[in-house]
Amino acid sequence: MRDKKYLYNPKSSEPFRISRSKIQLFLDCPRCFYLDRRVGVDFPEGYPFTLNSAVDTLLKKEFDIHRAKGTAHPLMKEYGIKAVPMKHDLIDSWREARSGGVVYLHPKTNFKVTGGIDDVWINSKKELIVVDYKATSKKAEVTLDADWQEGYKRQVEIYQWLFYKNGFKVSNTAYFVYCNGITDKKAFDANLEFRIKVLPYKGDFSWVESTLLKMKKCLDSDKIPASSENCDTCRYAEEYRKVIFK
Repeated sequence: MRDKKYLYNPKSSEPFRISRSKIQLFLDCPRCFYLDRRVGVDFPEGYPFTLNSAVDTLLKKEFDIHRAKGTAHPLMKEYGIKAVPMKHDLIDSWREARSGGVVYLHPKTNFKVTGGIDDVWINSKKELIVVDYKATSKKAEVTLDADWQEGYKRQVEIYQWLFYKNGFKVSNTAYFVYCNGITDKKAFDANLEFRIKVLPYKGDFSWVESTLLKMKKCLDSDKIPASSENCDTCRYAEEYRKVIFK
């Protein structure tokens, strides 16, 4: 069980931190969200995607070179994106999902909403462009068409909302820098190569406000909500209960 000081208390006047991933958890399953944030049930930790993290780190270093120079990355030129990596004193803080991130105190819920970005570019209109790095390895061309990638889209929409709420002018178009590991080489030779595509996505963050209000109502209730019919965690817990307590 999690320490109670990190759990939501309906009687507390202190802002309650809600990360981008917890918004996604609520959308996936209100029951799991409630058990996590209100009750304090610790869910199993997922495996760390260390290779993906390495790709993220190297991409950030690469784009930071152009950020310092005020120049466009070759990928931006290749895809006709008229922008440069944005210079800002808070760029490093915005990238720290756990200790920093882009932060906005939502007055209607008293939620301190946070999200750690991968990158942000700026165009000639002085609009911020949210950028997310993704890494995979598959034979097919990478796209944003799969159902499970809806979470990716909501992710950048939350970031767009956070920047908008912080008073920035934000472009509707976000970009995914998608790295696809090449596996058709003759040998590994201690060198993993990628094909990189930059995929645009037109975001719409109009759903965020109403979702936060639903999350607030959920947490304020003393009743555990029903689970999502598609929640694998809840299905597993139910089958486990049937076997153990039959």
